[in-house]
Amino acid sequence: MPSSPESPANAAISESAVDAAVEAALAAVAAASDTAALKAAKSAHAGESSPLASLNATLRDVPADQKAALGKLVGQARGRVAQAVAAREAELAEAEEHARLAAEAIDVTGIPPLRTAGARHPLTTLMEDMSDIFIAMGWEVDEGPELENDWFNFDALNFAPDHPARAMQDTFFIEPVDRHLILRTHTSPVQSRSMLSRGVPLYIVAPGRVYRTDELDATHTPVFHQMEGIAIDKGLTMAHLRGALEHLARALFGEGARIRLRPSYFPVTEPSAELDVWHPTFRDGPRWIEWGGCGMVNPNVLRSAGIDPEVYQGFAFGMGIERTLMFRNGVSDMRDMVEGDVRFSQQFGLVV
Repeated sequence: MPSSPESPANAAISESAVDAAVEAALAAVAAASDTAALKAAKSAHAGESSPLASLNATLRDVPADQKAALGKLVGQARGRVAQAVAAREAELAEAEEHARLAAEAIDVTGIPPLRTAGARHPLTTLMEDMSDIFIAMGWEVDEGPELENDWFNFDALNFAPDHPARAMQDTFFIEPVDRHLILRTHTSPVQSRSMLSRGVPLYIVAPGRVYRTDELDATHTPVFHQMEGIAIDKGLTMAHLRGALEHLARALFGEGARIRLRPSYFPVTEPSAELDVWHPTFRDGPRWIEWGGCGMVNPNVLRSAGIDPEVYQGFAFGMGIERTLMFRNGVSDMRDMVEGDVRFSQQFGLVV
């Protein structure tokens, strides 16, 4: 019996059209090499604008007696595509997970990459070593601000208003100048602050960074480090000062080290002395080397902190850390200390 003529909608939803759409969808899904490509294939062949979605939309125009059969045909086709997408999605996810794990795998038999460990700068370790020497004697370590009021930096330490150290060519002044703030030129302000805050008796050392308007060369740098100390108590004399400094010298330079004191002048101390150290293992042979300054604390400095100089006496001293490192370890150029080359620090051992 001849078949009846198909309506336009019926012709559009033919088995061959559905099979063609399914074959194209399955081919695109199988060809997807990663999840991004699969997402694009899913959108093209199973999305709202896909051929199967368009065929499904024409079901509204199909005669009622054919809707069930054609609807089943399209529905099964869409189901096949959805299953193929889900299966391929699982395959790709597993493959990508394996690839990620393989990339993150650690070969425990391989040679690890060589890395240079970081460490503290030899200037830092030297300051800590010097501080430890005084801590072992019962002293304390104190600190103060690097941005300092000029009263603490100069006036409290008996520097006259016309002292050369106050000049612009020696001190970094902070604008506006009427705020009286400077970058400290020594760590002696810590001594004044300690006398005011801690009272007496007082035994402290003050290591830290200081600033001068010097040019950077082999023996000078505008930013350097000092170790200063002060002891205030009843009955202290120059003999106590000498004993403390001799102990420091022997601890740093060996039992053969000695010190000598040459008369000098410093506003902070009276009497004052230049401190020399006999370096028994100096690179050019044993010799005397200028190390720092020292003396008995000037009574005016004690009065500025509210301490009666008739009852309490004290001694103070100071030396540069860079200079100490230079003649202790044979460093000939101070610029090597500030340029940040790890090879310089490696010579001293990488102390963490």
